Amino acid sequence: MSETLEAIEHLERVVLEGGGVVLRYGGLYGAPDDPQVELVRKRRFPIVGDGGGVWSFVHVDDAAAATVLAVEQGDPGVYNVVDSDPAPVREWLPALAQAVHAKPPYRVPRWVARLLAGDVGVVLMTEIRGASNAKARRDLGWTLRHPSWREGFDSAYGG
Repeated sequence: MSETLEAIEHLERVVLEGGGVVLRYGGLYGAPDDPQVELVRKRRFPIVGDGGGVWSFVHVDDAAAATVLAVEQGDPGVYNVVDSDPAPVREWLPALAQAVHAKPPYRVPRWVARLLAGDVGVVLMTEIRGASNAKARRDLGWTLRHPSWREGFDSAYGG
């Protein structure tokens, strides 16, 4: 994971030094063959510990719209392409399960998750923090069709 983060930081630095636009996408949802949805349906995506990791999402259609705006009119810089409702795993994961007509996710202690998914998996589920889309909305004039995963999951997956 640290090598991946170093590569991303390098790429972003080079793009910004060249006067380009960096788009940081949240968790994409809404694709018909979303592998994350399959994990949820099979109950292979548990809530770890307190489920306090805060995730940011974006519907694929909103991500595409933001990308077009950034390419056509974005000033150089970094834009978070996320919806307006970052939320902890303990909130969004049961809602996603409900939207895809799956049983509620299992809950597992941190130590079990560490054995199965490693430290990175535990951090993603318990410690990360969401992102703000304020700059993308303000500077690009981006309007989301799905401002929150709360309605977006149901819309995307027929909840």
